[in-house]
Amino acid sequence: MKALLVMDPQKGFLEQKDFTSELSKITEIIQDFKKDKQKVIIFKHIDSAELSPDSPVLEGSEGSEIYPQFKKLADQIIEKTTPSGFKKTNLQEILQGSNINHIFIVGFNTEFCCMFTAISGDERGYKVTFIEDATGTVNTDATYEMPGLDIRDMVGSILNWSNQIEVLYYDEYVEKYRKSRCS
Repeated sequence: MKALLVMDPQKGFLEQKDFTSELSKITEIIQDFKKDKQKVIIFKHIDSAELSPDSPVLEGSEGSEIYPQFKKLADQIIEKTTPSGFKKTNLQEILQGSNINHIFIVGFNTEFCCMFTAISGDERGYKVTFIEDATGTVNTDATYEMPGLDIRDMVGSILNWSNQIEVLYYDEYVEKYRKSRCS
């Protein structure tokens, strides 16, 4: 069984940049999982004012709210306070209870919550598929003082080079997983 993990589609992140392309791909992937009656789990990252007073996703703030278009499509919503969807959450129990052995990861922010959750899933023995261009980040090359850095490509390359995590672009996902569904 498969599950789609949608990392942090929250107002505080999504209102910082134009994520039209990423949101379109994520929506299509969610629809695929819903058609196949596979589990869709949406994460909501919450920061405390004490630890991260300038966070766009502070506990109780409007920025911490999940975009309504995603909230209604979730089979489950999991709140988390760390980059990994596995740490200090009940994700492992949910996946085990649903006989999930393959997780797909999309969402925000690529280099934090998406990457950490992918690595944590692999460490727990799940087959992990990371759909690179269905992730996005509010950060830029200037954030990391690395001119020309393509954050998504860097994270996708690192995960791909591990030979542990399947990294696909959206078109490759469509070809491999939608096509296999029709066969």
